[in-house]
Amino acid sequence: MHIVFSLLAGLLFGLGLIVSGLATPQKVLAFLDVTRVWDPSLALVMGGAIGVSFFAFRMAQRHHRPRYGEKMVLPVATQIDKRLIGGAALFGIGWGLAGICPGPGLVLLGAGAVKGLVFVLAMVAGMLIYQRLEQRSS
Repeated sequence: MHIVFSLLAGLLFGLGLIVSGLATPQKVLAFLDVTRVWDPSLALVMGGAIGVSFFAFRMAQRHHRPRYGEKMVLPVATQIDKRLIGGAALFGIGWGLAGICPGPGLVLLGAGAVKGLVFVLAMVAGMLIYQRLEQRSS
């Protein structure tokens, strides 16, 4: 049953990306370009997501088990370390250059956009490289 709710959550997320325009790289790049014609609408979307997430995580912390899943998996890390800063920097650089992050990349891939295919292939390659490096270090 949890796979059905995962599918519904993914579809709702993808629909939200399409409706908000976040699946369009030009929208993201217009938000990041504060020197020309800045589009602040992405800040409103992010603010809404942060607000909803804040309360959702507080509610989830009160429960030991999710309603439609096997176990609750919440973030537990509290330290800001080199790996977090490096990962955030890489994500931000990639997002700023392409105007695409993983969610919109998958939406673009599903829409048959070449940009989506290139992005998702690069993302998967990065994940595989990371996995290899992690295996070597442990």
